[in-house]
Amino acid sequence: MKTEDIKVMSDDQLADELGKLKKEQFNLRFQKATGQLNNTSRVRDVRRTIAKIKTVQSQKAATKAKA
Repeated sequence: MKTEDIKVMSDDQLADELGKLKKEQFNLRFQKATGQLNNTSRVRDVRRTIAKIKTVQSQKAATKAKA
């Protein structure tokens, strides 16, 4: 997911997407532990997308705090 797509999401959408990605990250960790993980690059992508969402959430919170 691109940063531009994340920036236009509402707070509720960001929270929903973050929840989905955390569940996916959890499942990917289990797949890796059991040796069933085929696409190892997906772990990195999910982790980075979670970081992007958290960054955008904190930026929005800082903007609201200033106003």
